[in-house]
Amino acid sequence: MAKLADSDDLRCGGRMFTASEIALICEVVATCRGVSRKELANTISELLGWRRANGSLKEAECLLLLARLQAQGLLQLPTKQQTRPAGSVTSIPHTDAGQAGVALSGSLEMFAPVCVERVTDGEARQRFRELVGRYHPLGYKVPFGAHLQYLVWIGRPEPAVAGCLQFSSAAWRIQARDRWIGWDDSTRAHHLQQVVNNNSRFLLLPWVQIKNLASATLAQALRCLPADWQAQYGITPLLLATFVDAARYSGGCYRAANWVEVGQTSGRGRQDRQHRHSSQPKRVFVYGLRRDAQARLRGDSGRS
Repeated sequence: MAKLADSDDLRCGGRMFTASEIALICEVVATCRGVSRKELANTISELLGWRRANGSLKEAECLLLLARLQAQGLLQLPTKQQTRPAGSVTSIPHTDAGQAGVALSGSLEMFAPVCVERVTDGEARQRFRELVGRYHPLGYKVPFGAHLQYLVWIGRPEPAVAGCLQFSSAAWRIQARDRWIGWDDSTRAHHLQQVVNNNSRFLLLPWVQIKNLASATLAQALRCLPADWQAQYGITPLLLATFVDAARYSGGCYRAANWVEVGQTSGRGRQDRQHRHSSQPKRVFVYGLRRDAQARLRGDSGRS
């Protein structure tokens, strides 16, 4: 049987797996013939007690772990079913709801109130996908892991969708973020789920040119996110992190909303563990959802 080339490959979703757990996973895959990858992931997550704080199984993370183990030659997974994996670009039908609207420009007060509405039903989900797919520079991709999506609404002259916003689970290692918090590997593994990434997709529609709308949207989202994330995943986040492509954007809306710039990324992709630089470095901003966010993320529970 093949052996893992690098012990770092035993870590997935913030958890380090022991050799005996890996052996158990390989045994389950070998003996459970005829079941789908999804069924294997749920079976293994249940067996290992790999759950989110709200009790749901970590299916997406387990699928990633299984793929890594197969790449190392430790097991052979069943053939993939024809579904869209996390991170894949998906084709989105164009509808009338996604057509460009009337140009809107002026001061924020002319279009108030601004609100963010969580995407919870099929119609809103389809609208989010279409708008991001058609108008965001990176298009729409199937989200990886935990995530929440919102539509941005303006109230005047009549209610209208002005943009989209997506929050997602945090990347495992971001040097600038981790240095600012004061994390070592073990502390990060324990507290990573309390960090959420902002703007895995942040879109204001191209015909919407409303001054200060971006910072107002962020402010509204920050009021909603902690309770929404807690309700969905059983975890109350302490810190938001975001990445700004300096070649495209100035990051001014984050500074206006009191975010702190802490450095830049290395240019590695989210799952790049082989140090292949796959993207341009981006500036890193963070926002504490509590005054003592840094202390709590370091495990200093003595502060309140």
